Amino acid sequence: MIKYKGISLSVHPFFVIIMLASIMTGHFLELLTLFIIVFIHELGHVIAARGFGVTVRSIQMLPFGGVAVMEDTGYLTAGREMIISLAGPLQNVLLIGISWILHLLGLWDGPFLFYFIEANLLIALFNLLPILPLDGGKIVQSLCSIVLPYHATLLWSLRISLMFSVLVLIYSVLPLLLAQGILQFNLLLVGTFLLYSNWVDYRNIRYRFLRFLMNRDRAFARHLINGTIVQPIVTDKAKPLDNILRLFKREKYHFIYVMNPQGNIVAVIPEQRIISAFLRGKPGA
Repeated sequence: MIKYKGISLSVHPFFVIIMLASIMTGHFLELLTLFIIVFIHELGHVIAARGFGVTVRSIQMLPFGGVAVMEDTGYLTAGREMIISLAGPLQNVLLIGISWILHLLGLWDGPFLFYFIEANLLIALFNLLPILPLDGGKIVQSLCSIVLPYHATLLWSLRISLMFSVLVLIYSVLPLLLAQGILQFNLLLVGTFLLYSNWVDYRNIRYRFLRFLMNRDRAFARHLINGTIVQPIVTDKAKPLDNILRLFKREKYHFIYVMNPQGNIVAVIPEQRIISAFLRGKPGA
């Protein structure tokens, strides 16, 4: 493991085995190129995230790609999170542009140039699939958070991820089912990994939502500085706290208006008090 400016770079042991095997099969240059492309892709995320003050813990190089491990970014605006997500594919676009300029200048030609361009294009497009934790999945989640409460955002973004993970699996075995080709084994492995990881996340939505609530203090500071308009939530005293919290939107600050059976307002409660009561285990508003 290598550590630089507080960011650890780790390589999965299985990836090392694949690298060693590529030497024996004569594909070391191609695999090394993919490693560098993926690493530059992840650096794009790191640079954008640190520019917004997000702590990046590590870059992990996995057998099927890479991932920049960051602190929870639920306190960021949807726009900033989308910029961080797009920063990775943007590096691939820049690499394609640079390689094409070198080609036009007569400095780079041959089959390896087209391999380099195709590899960047494939990595960029695959990462833009609407599947978490891919960049496209994070963009879909950010877009959902603009119009939906955050709990519903988690539900629907993961449901979309699960659906597209299944589609990736179907696509990987389709040539075999149609007797028109061979099984796309690498894609099958990637699809299986994505489906499993999203299923685990789907079952742990409650814990991800709790992290969101615990980060609301940081969001409140941002709303206070920016002068965000408060969004009211109307409820009654009998409504469970978790039902109220599920109406919270990521980029809004909320006051909860508690009504009596006659339709009169009996209390106006800031969201911090609701969150605090919920975390202390009180059942109602």
